[in-house]
Amino acid sequence: MSGCDIGFFMTLTCLVALLWIAASLSILMAGAWVVQQRTGNSGWVDTIWTFSLGMVGAGGALWPIAGAVPNARQWMVAALVAIWSLRLGIHIAVRTRRISDDPRYAAFAREWGVNAPRRMFIFLQNQALGTIPLAFAIFVAARFPSEALRLQDYIAASILLIGIGGEALADAQLKRFREDPANNGRVCDVGLWRWSRHPNYFFEWFGWLAYPLMALAPGYPWGLATLLGPIFMYWILVYVTGIPPLEEQMLRSRGDRYRDYQLRTSRFFPLPPKQVAT
Repeated sequence: MSGCDIGFFMTLTCLVALLWIAASLSILMAGAWVVQQRTGNSGWVDTIWTFSLGMVGAGGALWPIAGAVPNARQWMVAALVAIWSLRLGIHIAVRTRRISDDPRYAAFAREWGVNAPRRMFIFLQNQALGTIPLAFAIFVAARFPSEALRLQDYIAASILLIGIGGEALADAQLKRFREDPANNGRVCDVGLWRWSRHPNYFFEWFGWLAYPLMALAPGYPWGLATLLGPIFMYWILVYVTGIPPLEEQMLRSRGDRYRDYQLRTSRFFPLPPKQVAT
């Protein structure tokens, strides 16, 4: 194939992949809506979203092109996505089984009133739409045009594993804090939570930096699409469905204790706590 033929083939492949990713995520999030409506527990939405992105991401990474078997990079990316999805999805599922509803989504339902079912369906389809750049970033990283793994691929894998491990540690610290009866009504400010109000979200975002590191290189313009992964994840976590509704809920339930925590603790990036005058 000539250079032009290869470029056209890659463009066509990426466009087909985008359509497949969009259709798959839309169907899976429609299924999440059905589960939410039947159980009344919107916590399952995040569980299904995590497993959906894991399945679509791993499937896209291993998707054969022109009958070629997946190479080492494709298998590495698929394995990392699967590890991320299983760890986070199981964690959310265990948490969801212990609650009757997710307070963030419950607040949306109260605001939407009688239109809640229809609005929730639209909300979840928008969530599927916003997830397309994440799944596409995984696809593009796995398609870097070199079968041999490079040093930066191993560094990228390490970044993603650090992100998974850091998020797991933050989740475990919060779980232990909440299980101690002495902490009832208090705000978790121990361990990683002393340095960031949302260390689990920070490490979730941090892991998405792995895909640009794998794919950004001269001669591979599609690698720029991997930047959408950390950009969209930061936007979603910090400005949309992550921090804003969660902090509103914490202010309702913890009041001044959480306001004091906000004053001394970084919102997202881990930083030394501030000294607040009393």
